[in-house]
Amino acid sequence: MGVHTFKLPDIGEGIAEAEIAEWKVAVGDQVTEDQPLCDMLTEKAAVEIPSPVAGKILELKGEAGDLVAVGGPLVLIEVEGGLVPDSDVTPSPEQVPAKSSDVAVAAEKKQTPPADGVPQAQPRLPRSPGEKPLASPAVRRRARELGVQLSDVQGTGPAGRIRHEDLDAHVRGVGAATTQAPRQAHRTAVESIKVIGLRRKIADAMQRTKQRIPHFAYVEECDVTELEKLRQHLNAARRDDQTKLTVLPFLMQALVKVVPEFPQINANFDDEAGVLHQIAALHIGIAAQTDNGLVVPVVKHAETLDIWGMGAELKRLADAARAGTAKREELSGSSITISSLGPMGGIASTPVINAPEVAIVGVNKMVERPVIQQGMVMPRMMMNLSSSFDHRIVDGWIAASFIQRIKQLLETPALLFIQD
Repeated sequence: MGVHTFKLPDIGEGIAEAEIAEWKVAVGDQVTEDQPLCDMLTEKAAVEIPSPVAGKILELKGEAGDLVAVGGPLVLIEVEGGLVPDSDVTPSPEQVPAKSSDVAVAAEKKQTPPADGVPQAQPRLPRSPGEKPLASPAVRRRARELGVQLSDVQGTGPAGRIRHEDLDAHVRGVGAATTQAPRQAHRTAVESIKVIGLRRKIADAMQRTKQRIPHFAYVEECDVTELEKLRQHLNAARRDDQTKLTVLPFLMQALVKVVPEFPQINANFDDEAGVLHQIAALHIGIAAQTDNGLVVPVVKHAETLDIWGMGAELKRLADAARAGTAKREELSGSSITISSLGPMGGIASTPVINAPEVAIVGVNKMVERPVIQQGMVMPRMMMNLSSSFDHRIVDGWIAASFIQRIKQLLETPALLFIQD
């Protein structure tokens, strides 16, 4: 027997380290070659790391949220036979000291349901004073919504992990014991949550961007009455295989028309080298909210797509981003980004530039308002564009001219479809 020290391989993008997003195995598990061991989070996406060998998991070198250097040890795997090529191998210990959490995990995995199909309850492990309760993010979120302190809940999962069933049991017990309690009790709970995973990547990226880029914002209102009529008409006449259009494909089509007039805006700025890369192709990033945080899938070569193709690609990428299945190349390489909160878009916003880009166009919500036209008050559909620019590259006059051209196209949507 031998022990294979599996080191984090080079997973591309020129990274020096990656964050452990999620373990898919536990100590004591038997794994096969190419079986997923964990997900590692880079600046762009989560990368699944497979096992290079078959064997038994002896040790995991880190927890979710820990950073591991490329070439650093990740997993110790007990393997049959002698040496494993291109690996660090040490003699297998006769006995590996077990942690209490390992015992609990092993106990749960070995447990089999009785003949009646009802699983037996796990033994409850005592929690040391001051020890942070173990629970998934979903359980922690639900506990906050219920106003429950996890430290008060007895967990029945592996290593005392708190499950949804434990929360239910706790709430039922507290409810029965406090029927005479006042309707409003003081809330004193403070839960410390380590910022890890995609949320930490977002935090780091936003901090770097705001520190390095001198943003300035430009907000303009657009009368999109005719655009909204056209959008509704096209959706009513669309084929079954065509995606329902939102306002975003029309804004993307406007960018296709306008960007060639302002090449310095469709660009990436390498501020360390002092080089602006003006990009002929139009790769539009679409800021998308997911359960784990903000990601930016990219519609590549938007200049080659018609309005229906843009709508279909938008939906495909948004669905993949929310499901966590978007590929790394689908989450990078944008030349300009659109930020939209849909009906939550508010009146105005100041979006943060998606570095190394130099501009981001924000879409606010569409709302019917009274507008004076030719001396008469008329109801019109109005929508604001709130955009941010890198003032090192884009002057105020250029930014205003850029947005005014987009406004012109959105207010007269027939111009979107005229061939230049």
